[in-house]
Amino acid sequence: MDSIVATNPILRMHVVDVAERLYNARGFQAVSMDELRAEAGVSLKKLYALFPSKDAIIVAVLETRHAEWVEGVTDAVAAAADPRAKMLAVYDWLSTWFCEDDFRGCAFINAFAELGGMSPALADIAREHKLDFQTYVATLVRAADGPDYLAPQLAILAEGAQTTAAIAGTPEAADQARAAASVLIDAALAA
Repeated sequence: MDSIVATNPILRMHVVDVAERLYNARGFQAVSMDELRAEAGVSLKKLYALFPSKDAIIVAVLETRHAEWVEGVTDAVAAAADPRAKMLAVYDWLSTWFCEDDFRGCAFINAFAELGGMSPALADIAREHKLDFQTYVATLVRAADGPDYLAPQLAILAEGAQTTAAIAGTPEAADQARAAASVLIDAALAA
C-alpha cells in the first residue's frame, strides 16, 4: 500500500499544492508537518511515504514554483512584439503577479531567507532558480543585440521589484522597475 501512496502523482500534487498555499501564507518554518497533514487530509504515514522530510516537500514546492515562474515569464515574453518589448515584458508579468491576492514575494527569496543558512540544498535550489532567470534575461538581451552588462542589471531590477513589492504590499515596484529598465535598455542599445 505504501508504494502505491508514494507513486500516486495526484495525491503528491495535492500535498504540494496545499504546502505551497500554507508556506506562502505563513512561511516555511511556521507550518508543521502535522498542520500540513491535517490541511491536506492525509495521514502522517502517507505524508512521509510521499515525502521523506519537510525539506523534500519544500523542494517539491520550489520545483512547482519554478515551473510556474518559467511559464509565466516566457508566455509574457512570447506575446511581446519585438526584442525591446520582450525585455520589458518581464516587468509587465511581474506587475500582474504582484496584483494577485496571494502574492507574498518570491518563494525562492523567502525560502533562502528562512532556511538557506540551515539547508544548503535549499540554498542551492534558490541559487539555481535565480541563475536560470539571469540566463534567460541574457538570452533576451542577446536577441536585442544588447551588451552583456545589461542582462544582470535587468535581472537585479526584477529581483528588487519582487522584494520591494512583497515588503510594501503594493504592486508599484514592477512599474518602477519597468521604467528603470526602459532607461537602461535605451541607453545600452544606443551605445
